Amino acid sequence: MDYEKKLSTAAQTIKPSGIRKFFDLANQMEGVISLGVGEPDFATPWKIREAAIYSIEKGRTFYTANRGLLELRQEISNYYYRRFGVHYDPENEIIVTVGGSEGIDIAVRALMNPGDEMIILDPGYVAYEPSVILSGGVPVRIHLEEKDEFKLTPEKLKAAITPKTKVMLINFPSNPTGGAMTREDYEKLVPIIKESGIIVISDEIYAELSYEEPFCTLASFPEIRDQIIVINGFSKAYAMTGWRLGYVLANPVFSKAMCKIHQYIIMSAPTGAQYGAIDGLRHCDKEVEEMRASYLSRRNFLVKTFNDMGLHTFNPMGAFYVFPCIRSTGLTSEEFCEELLNDQKVACVPGTAFGDAGEGFIRVSYAYSLEELKIATEKIKLFLDNLKNRSH
Repeated sequence: MDYEKKLSTAAQTIKPSGIRKFFDLANQMEGVISLGVGEPDFATPWKIREAAIYSIEKGRTFYTANRGLLELRQEISNYYYRRFGVHYDPENEIIVTVGGSEGIDIAVRALMNPGDEMIILDPGYVAYEPSVILSGGVPVRIHLEEKDEFKLTPEKLKAAITPKTKVMLINFPSNPTGGAMTREDYEKLVPIIKESGIIVISDEIYAELSYEEPFCTLASFPEIRDQIIVINGFSKAYAMTGWRLGYVLANPVFSKAMCKIHQYIIMSAPTGAQYGAIDGLRHCDKEVEEMRASYLSRRNFLVKTFNDMGLHTFNPMGAFYVFPCIRSTGLTSEEFCEELLNDQKVACVPGTAFGDAGEGFIRVSYAYSLEELKIATEKIKLFLDNLKNRSH
């Protein structure tokens, strides 16, 4: 029997993650320094771990409500109002999910019909386009450019909207570019979003990792607040990647529809993680700020170091990635990463893993210690020197 023919068309046609390809290559070699992982190198703050351990010791190991513990939803509501000035009703507008990834999945599935168009940004996180395809939707890419600081401009948004456009999925601060939108940037988009009636899924997982400018959520504009579905979580800001805990904020109509899908595929997010997150939101602002400050110093080091070695690098305004331009080497993004891995055993991710507009760039994570980053960048400098010597 040909089992391939039994697979759905969508499962056959979506591409495997471009990030995973380089992880797999790196795992086959010994002594590789990887700058590819978008995962904090900090341990989860102790108060969070302690609260989760205590919940298990107390036998709180049962399912929670589908939407998550009410106490956690109340803390999420308090947090978004305290930090970003937007209020969400804990009863009807908040769902606790298994990571931000589940939040994106249920939002896309709740909104998209076959043939509907969804705007996604390119370069953008690798999971966005497959989520559109798996829902039967049609992804429409907006190519972001370094000259615009990888921001979404009103001109590009207007040009991408068609009568079939139903949803737009954005991510600021951005993985992979580190680009971010200020309140002034969003003000230019609000009239277009309002007039077109499109729904925006805003992935704000890196909100706390904003540097020079304070983070602004698109949901803070009251005239379009109910057109925005906010995705966030605990993985990046609270160093809780393995805990798999996120949340979705949306108007009651959208939230109810998403909760139905969530009920059938998940039931509820991990209980111990939820108890830990309650204490994280209440008591861990200091630890979040300390991690942010550490990322900022690493960013400053990498941007200066890459620019000094001749790889022009945009100064990212958020997240924990830099996106150096490698066009000066004459190599494609894939060639650069493969040759760097083979020559110096340093693993980075080609920009093309995040879309066609990523050609000519590589993504470098700075979720690593300064010591590791110094060793890795010294090896990248050696690789560039070897390239020059080869060409002579």
